[in-house]
Amino acid sequence: MNKKVPSDIEIAQNCEMRHINTIAEKLNLDSDHLELYGKYKAKLPLALIDESKIAKNHLILVTAMTPTPAGEGKTTTSIGLTEGMNKIGKQTTVVLREPSLGPVFGIKGGAAGGGYSQVVPMEDINLHFTGDFSAIEKANNLLSALIDNNIQSKTRSLGIDPRTIAWKRVMDMNDRALRDITIGLGGTANGIPRQDGFNITPASEVMAILCMAENFEDLKTRLGNIYVGMTMDKKPIYARDLKAENAMAILLKDAIKPNMVQTMEGNPAIIHGGPFANIAQGTNTVIATKTGLSLSEYVVTEAGFGADLGAEKFLDIKCVSAGLKPEAVVLVATVRALRHHGGAHKDEYNTASVERVSAGFANLEKHIENVKKFGLNPVVAINTFPTDTNDEVQLVQRKCEKMGVKAIVARGWAEGGEGMKDLAEAVVAEIDAGKNNFKSLYDWNISIQDKIETIAREIYGADGIDYSKRAIADLKKIEQLGLSELPVCMAKTQKSFSDNDALLGRPDDFRITIREFEFAAGAGFVIPILGNMMRMPGLPAIPASEGMHIDKDGKISGLS
Repeated sequence: MNKKVPSDIEIAQNCEMRHINTIAEKLNLDSDHLELYGKYKAKLPLALIDESKIAKNHLILVTAMTPTPAGEGKTTTSIGLTEGMNKIGKQTTVVLREPSLGPVFGIKGGAAGGGYSQVVPMEDINLHFTGDFSAIEKANNLLSALIDNNIQSKTRSLGIDPRTIAWKRVMDMNDRALRDITIGLGGTANGIPRQDGFNITPASEVMAILCMAENFEDLKTRLGNIYVGMTMDKKPIYARDLKAENAMAILLKDAIKPNMVQTMEGNPAIIHGGPFANIAQGTNTVIATKTGLSLSEYVVTEAGFGADLGAEKFLDIKCVSAGLKPEAVVLVATVRALRHHGGAHKDEYNTASVERVSAGFANLEKHIENVKKFGLNPVVAINTFPTDTNDEVQLVQRKCEKMGVKAIVARGWAEGGEGMKDLAEAVVAEIDAGKNNFKSLYDWNISIQDKIETIAREIYGADGIDYSKRAIADLKKIEQLGLSELPVCMAKTQKSFSDNDALLGRPDDFRITIREFEFAAGAGFVIPILGNMMRMPGLPAIPASEGMHIDKDGKISGLS
């Protein structure tokens, strides 16, 4: 009889956690540096950031090939790599994003890693954690309330044209019914009726701003720069015109501080911010990354979804804005995903097929080529599953070797740090070789169209771009507002290099369509929305929430 494999939550619940003070000691911090949230969580002060130390230490990015709907294990690999790095004597901290409740209760599950490569306390991290998402929601929705209050005002009105309001409310849950709503009904006491809608919290510009801000003053400035809409006489209105930035910043005074927890093997983990990579920039906060680099010789961080999304935005937006210079990239691949891109249907993902893996390698090949365009030679981590065969794994390794790339089997899920030492050694060797020299893909000063063209052709492999009439009108507004020199943050499906979910592998002979533009003047980027992307996801037919349970003693099961 096969031994039952414990679930992620069972493994996490059986972990013997250390007091957070003990974890802090590994970073040469004492208890006075910490703001404790119980015994196992703490916030860190911004004063710990030290640019001179950042310049000496090493940043490693973990990204992935185009994933299956379940994901290919970037967070698991990031945590496992951190464990492996520490096992080979390299002081390493993992810096990650916070999970969103939408995916937790929807289809994808949590984002605390898996198996024996997790951050703990897992339930807390995947649920309300330290309240950062709640603070972001409140700050976002305070601005919404101030906007509608000003429209209603008879004495202090800024003359906002309700038809032009670009600011939406947010909540951290998948709820498609809130995408497009009408507010202000029920009489004059309830406001002015107008069309509105909700985004999910990770898509809020407040989230993006928190993740891009360098310090508290920068946070306030960026909040003030949020574009609200136009007046009746066509003048732009910003959050600062509503005197909103200080009140919003007050709500974020604790949320701006990064959170420290621990890996299952007792190594430091910093978790902060949580934008999605398909509809936002998909990376943790600049402050968290810089805090990690100020305290640790090596920092492992990850960017969401495939490298065409999170990694491109991490490298072209976050690194350029914050002056960060990654020295290594780990590209996560799975045999399962290679089968998927080679033509396997969902019920065939676990069926061995060298032919499908060979065909699906085209997807991984394109991601490898793309990473090299940034001056970085990736290390491929083959996140292993029990259904992988030696023939399939060796095929991937041979094909990677022909591209000048190492492909290392990563066993972090099953073995923790011990199963990641080979990958750790390969990553350190790549850094020590000193051949990587990060460069961004485009100059921010070129036109918005040229930036989109560069990403579409170089990263996606598209033949060109089509703009809808609305997108053309939006682009004209962006230019009139003086935002043309901002980078672009593409909102695109994570399921394909194209904007069509059905085009798997390495598609060719395709064009992408820009449906419309949004822009985040405070966060500092323009958002082209491709195809049918939505900034408020919906729940699947059978939500993950249906499989969750909490007993009379408060013990949770079914959370993953």
